[in-house]
Amino acid sequence: MLSQLLCAGLLALQASAAVSWTATPFNPPSVPLAVRSPYLNTWLPQGQGQALNDAWPTMWTGSITAWAGLVKVDGKSYSFLGVPAVEGSPYTKATQKSLTFTSTQSIFVLSAGPVDLTVTFLSPVEPTDFVRFSIPLSYMHVSAASTDGASHSVQVYSDISGEWVSGATEWDIQWSTTTSDVVSHQISLVSPAKFEEVNDHSQYGNWYYATLNGKGVTAQIGRDSVVRAQFLNNGVLSTVKDNNFRAISDSWPVFGLAKDLGKVGSSAADVTFAIGHIRDPAIKYVVAGNKKQERSLYFWSKFSTAQQVVSFFLKDYATALKSANALDKKIQTDAAKIHPDYAGIVELSIRQSLAANELTISKNAFGLWDTSDVLYFMKEISSDGNTDTVDVMFPASPIFFYLNPKLGQYLLEPLFRYQATGLYPNKWSVHDVGAHYPKADGHNDGTDEAMPVEESGNMLILSLGYARATNDLSQIKRYKNLLDQWTQFLIEDSLIPANQLSTDDFAGQLVNQTNLAIKGIIGIKCMAEISKLLGDTKKADNYSSIAADYVTKWTALATSKTGPHLTLNYGNDASWGLAYNLYSDLHLDLKLFPQSLYEQQTAWYKSVANEYGVPLDTRHTYTKTDWEVWTAAIMSDVEGRDLFINGLKKYLSDGSNRAPFSDWYDTKTGVTSGFIARPVVGGHLALMIL
Repeated sequence: MLSQLLCAGLLALQASAAVSWTATPFNPPSVPLAVRSPYLNTWLPQGQGQALNDAWPTMWTGSITAWAGLVKVDGKSYSFLGVPAVEGSPYTKATQKSLTFTSTQSIFVLSAGPVDLTVTFLSPVEPTDFVRFSIPLSYMHVSAASTDGASHSVQVYSDISGEWVSGATEWDIQWSTTTSDVVSHQISLVSPAKFEEVNDHSQYGNWYYATLNGKGVTAQIGRDSVVRAQFLNNGVLSTVKDNNFRAISDSWPVFGLAKDLGKVGSSAADVTFAIGHIRDPAIKYVVAGNKKQERSLYFWSKFSTAQQVVSFFLKDYATALKSANALDKKIQTDAAKIHPDYAGIVELSIRQSLAANELTISKNAFGLWDTSDVLYFMKEISSDGNTDTVDVMFPASPIFFYLNPKLGQYLLEPLFRYQATGLYPNKWSVHDVGAHYPKADGHNDGTDEAMPVEESGNMLILSLGYARATNDLSQIKRYKNLLDQWTQFLIEDSLIPANQLSTDDFAGQLVNQTNLAIKGIIGIKCMAEISKLLGDTKKADNYSSIAADYVTKWTALATSKTGPHLTLNYGNDASWGLAYNLYSDLHLDLKLFPQSLYEQQTAWYKSVANEYGVPLDTRHTYTKTDWEVWTAAIMSDVEGRDLFINGLKKYLSDGSNRAPFSDWYDTKTGVTSGFIARPVVGGHLALMIL
């Protein structure tokens, strides 16, 4: 243990020494830049510290999404974003002074000689304004202000490369530039493939890089080093057009925008850029008769062209920033009441979790947008790419309970609607509605990844939770037969679960899982509460009685005979695991399990914690961040709760990792085990909704 502490201390000192800027609330493994959808999902890797102009941003996959930023101050050139190559035109790196991240923004301050640049990356979160919420665009706002009391001539430049367009750089791309109230570059594949991906990049749709038109704004497309040299040598871009459509890696075409800010004093001058990916249709979804419905993002209900969307988005920056600041303040305040370090964990989770989701609508029989037909789809990012995976939606669910529970109902609806068609043959809940995003083709052969108790319990728990939170009983009323069907299965298989997978499928199958049985029993109780809401007291009483009886029997089966703790599986007395499924008992105020059980587990987890947290179970030293926070929420005292928060904060801030917030890591080394940028981090809000 001493050697582990010394090693951890050395890593912390190394990370601290490497970071020369002020980091608030801490320097994370990776900083979210433009993180708004499964495809607009770009980060700045950190490790032990990497300034905004130390490396190229990357997509969550790790592939480069080159994004460059240059500035001229009184004729002297500086870089502030990326590591742009320039022929014959040297520049100096601006010096990063600070990094701050909030729930919606990542803000960098860099010194470029006598001028400070504040570079704000804003990915809006508008959970009750579905038009704004569904727009797959993100902002980069650059403001410049003098620091020496004098005025200085300032020009700002930025570009993106074709690497954003595909997951393989040998693909040919094409482009155009539109000049009206905005100056907008549009880039796409020459040979797109609808609903297809390459290395998790979409293979269709258009990318946009744009800014508001006006005095001093210029644009250029061409070879990376040539376009950047044009700006550094002249402060403006050339009107010479490059119409040589080619492969992404063929002379690396970039799409540049520049603005002359003029003379800048202590009052800031600024420019706003918008970046994003718009595709239509967005989702292919299976409906009755095994027909496929093409669905579009919600914002199309208000706009007829992509250029209108881009123009609206850029003009909306002030409103978006005001809204973002208000949400940031609320989340920070609510989280900090629980624990000062908890706020940073939550703030780093928000954009990542929401970016995995897309809000869609369909058209009615008259070809008009039907905003009453809303379906929300989630990509299981980085694990296997499924569409609407139930056991990914479940751990992510606290973010929807907190921001807008109606979004949770919209997430459940594609699963309910598909299974209500009768196309899915199994008596338990389906695992997902599509093997790979953005296809939601269903599993009519019933051979999806089987997690019978897991997914059935999840659907029942979430259905009750969202119905209560929204005071909308229409969904549980519409699908009560499915809910009852899954409850009947849980009565058969949840008290003594057969050999099967749980959500922690990477750990393998296991028979008689203690924690899985908890979920099944809670699922049965949830159906009792659903029946009560629907006025069926007889059914409610019956299911309540069964759940209570199962708790008594489960307690005898699940309690270790050699130690004061629950087992991982029945009869394996030396084993234990995180009993995170107890969280739903508290969250939904079901009062199924006795307080003594929570106190017992609190004492036990304190006794088995490692340097970076508590292992998921006795089979390995790794853990899951979502389940750690859920377990923190069931602790019977503050010390037990804070044990989990402290370990998670240490894992995030010690400089050992570079990937977007991984929810799977080793509790002894603090090193990521796998899984990156997944939406399950929405579960880190679990403490905020109790």
